[in-house]
Amino acid sequence: MFNDIGPLELVTIVVLAVLVFGPDKLPKVIQDVMRTIRKIREFSESAKQDIRSELGPEFKDFEFEDLNPKTFIRKQLDNDELGLKEIRNGFDLKKEMADVTEAVKSYDTEASAPSSSSASSSSSSSTAPASRVDMTKKPEEPGKDERPPFDADAT
Repeated sequence: MFNDIGPLELVTIVVLAVLVFGPDKLPKVIQDVMRTIRKIREFSESAKQDIRSELGPEFKDFEFEDLNPKTFIRKQLDNDELGLKEIRNGFDLKKEMADVTEAVKSYDTEASAPSSSSASSSSSSSTAPASRVDMTKKPEEPGKDERPPFDADAT
């Protein structure tokens, strides 16, 4: 329940409890807190048993911890009825990213330096390689009488 409380934090809580409640009332406060925690646990277990009995015998091994998404996914990956381990092991993200980067670089070099054979074939086709736009330059301000360029996508 208190797995993440260290010794220094525990000592701090005890010192604060002694200062706030005093040494005379502290044992009674601890008993009241323990009684309340027990009642909450009993209520929780009772609610879990009621839910299990309402779900029926097909859910007899149902655990409420399985409702946590991380636990559910981990349990499904461990079952591996769908072959998810094979898919996960067969997918190498670094290799895929390297392939995409290589494809982009090769396309970029082909577009920037076309050879004579590709120039003759590209002159016959209607599509030309995309021109580069310098994004570091500031756009020119229109004069008083000039209208800004129309952008159909912006409207």
